[in-house]
Amino acid sequence: MTTEVSILPIQSVYSIDNRTITAEVLHEEPLIVKFLNVLSDEECQNLIDCASSRLERSKLAKKEISSIRTSSGMFFEENENPLISEIEKRISSLMHLPIEHAEGLQVLHYEPGQEFKPHFDFFGPNHPSSSNNRICTLVVYLNDVEEGGVTTFPNLGIVNVPKKGTAVYFEYFYNDQKLNELTLHSGEPVIQGEKWVATQWMRKKQIRERF
Repeated sequence: MTTEVSILPIQSVYSIDNRTITAEVLHEEPLIVKFLNVLSDEECQNLIDCASSRLERSKLAKKEISSIRTSSGMFFEENENPLISEIEKRISSLMHLPIEHAEGLQVLHYEPGQEFKPHFDFFGPNHPSSSNNRICTLVVYLNDVEEGGVTTFPNLGIVNVPKKGTAVYFEYFYNDQKLNELTLHSGEPVIQGEKWVATQWMRKKQIRERF
């Protein structure tokens, strides 16, 4: 494989917002990183509380309901409230990209049996948004799942267990499309309990207005 430079500077510790976020590289190319201490317990619960009354059945990128994705979810507006602004800024710093490249923060809820089958986060060539494609993802776990609900990367043999306040990051901006396709991933079915996550997608070019 040809080595390509990652978006994220690889280091073991990131100091952001007076927080010490530690990192474990799960795979180098494509880059997949597990972060600890991204959000506090209080921030996780506040996100759940803010999102819970606004959930709707999740859809695919083409705005269609499918058995591939059976969770419920919602999107926060940009800078919707001080909590969202603070979290978005922290995530932007952690992902090493300007906030103007960020889609709205999404919260997802999975009940027992619900899942997101293997999929890519980047848009296919025929998708209307492919001209400003997604290039990386951060999935933050907002609770501990009793059983199931793991995030898998089946082409790489990686399994990540949800733990409150932790996150998994991965990139798929590479010139080598084979590297991008290695980021195929899934949210396995929840077996017991429930699963809450917050997802941030970043685009190649600006998508938000500058303030």
